[in-house]
Amino acid sequence: MTHRTDARTTSQDPADAVARRRDRFGTLPERIRPQDTVETKPATVPDPARDTYNPDEWLIRYCG
Repeated sequence: MTHRTDARTTSQDPADAVARRRDRFGTLPERIRPQDTVETKPATVPDPARDTYNPDEWLIRYCG
């Protein structure tokens, strides 16, 4: 793992820190409507061959 060891060149002035903090966190991000957070897709048509119940299938799988 690599760590950065060079000295940082940030100002120690509290007024600068307040100004930088206000620039970064002074406003809220753009609001996202709940309607925009949901994606809808049409349901697929059920496949009758796939969902057909076969009463003897367990015999074929486990005993055959």
